[in-house]
Amino acid sequence: MVNLSVNINKIATLRNARGGNVPDILKVAEDCQKFGADGITIHPRPDERHITKSDVFNLKPLVHTEYNIEGYPSREFIDMVISVNPHQVTLVPDGPNVLTSNAGWDTIKQHNFLNEIISEFKEKNIRTSIFIEPNLKMIEYAKLCGSDRIELYTERYAIEYNINKEKAIQPYKQAADFASKLDLGVNAGHDLNLENLEFFVKNIPNLAEVSIGHALISDSIYLGLENTVRMYKRLCL
Repeated sequence: MVNLSVNINKIATLRNARGGNVPDILKVAEDCQKFGADGITIHPRPDERHITKSDVFNLKPLVHTEYNIEGYPSREFIDMVISVNPHQVTLVPDGPNVLTSNAGWDTIKQHNFLNEIISEFKEKNIRTSIFIEPNLKMIEYAKLCGSDRIELYTERYAIEYNINKEKAIQPYKQAADFASKLDLGVNAGHDLNLENLEFFVKNIPNLAEVSIGHALISDSIYLGLENTVRMYKRLCL
């Protein structure tokens, strides 16, 4: 079984568009877990355009599954994560002006930088995952950086799925197999949806977790949040 972590950034985006507290992001997090989600993911950014710093702290006592905080490891982000002490931190390489994560880490060039940061999280027993392309060399260096897991960046898979799904999955199968040999856990995320998720899950047998936000929240507008979470969860079984 693959764990489903629901990214609730888009709920915060909707709330912030109007001000106030509708929709209530804390209730949404509780409900997603009640409906079957195995975790809650957030990706706070410095401009607080969706998840705010107060959200990060307010969610902590309510997430009884797995709390995963994504972000670029600035000093402020590192200190916040250490203070909150989530189950997992996922390091992404995008800067403050990037709309959404659109590339994986160059773990060779950034080896020393990542190694120092991951060491801080390890001291606090926070599991660390690195957002990464399905590139074997980058995965090898993710291990050398001290990471516990990688999160495979799946946008390319999602784009190519409708063209040739067998071809689309191959780099990810190879990457996941290689990571497993290095004793790295494997997560995945970005543009996974109701159409392409099941094929991905069935072809990556050592997949531990998928993090899904935009597609899931968009589907819930038509299908309802409870129904949508349960539909995605069934595809992870």
